[in-house]
Amino acid sequence: MAAKDAKAQEVARKLEEYIEKIHYSERYSDDEYEYRHVILPKPLFKMIPKQFFNNDNSGTLRLLTEEEWRGIGITQSLGWEHYEVHAPEPHVLLFRRPKNYGQIQAAMNGRNAAGKQPAKRK
Repeated sequence: MAAKDAKAQEVARKLEEYIEKIHYSERYSDDEYEYRHVILPKPLFKMIPKQFFNNDNSGTLRLLTEEEWRGIGITQSLGWEHYEVHAPEPHVLLFRRPKNYGQIQAAMNGRNAAGKQPAKRK
């Protein structure tokens, strides 16, 4: 039992170490989106659950949901979507979000705040 606990602690320690080494690119953009790529350390990439990979045995990830990519240690602000996989370098994940995402969110928050009014009592 103690050996299992020690092994689990070692795996957790290595995972934390690998997560700290994730590289986040600078943001770049076109007229519609802002982009960034995230480079996972190869040992972390090897620890990703098999169900996150394509079924075609290519060794590439399928497109991950936000919950999934956050679950493997990627941390970014809101609005990013994993939109493409670069097969020659499967440990590089490509993300994008609408170029004006912050403005959209602010407008949505303002609309939600304005639309919520206290219920009137009779």
